Amino acid sequence: MRGIARMVEDGRYCIDIVTQISAVRAALRRVEEEVLRDHVAHCVAHAIASGDAEEQRKKVEELMQVIARAER
Repeated sequence: MRGIARMVEDGRYCIDIVTQISAVRAALRRVEEEVLRDHVAHCVAHAIASGDAEEQRKKVEELMQVIARAER
């Protein structure tokens, strides 16, 4: 982000800035996917294994909210 801000401050070519913004978005999507994958593998799996219906419901609801936000 600082690099992009610096590009703007330095008056870099607009297309170069937009290209960098796209690269940052792609990197953030990859990190988001990995964190979500880890959450499912650990937190959701733990809720399922616990047999606690309320905990399972909470984890499913969390996932649905995250998916809904990701689609925006």
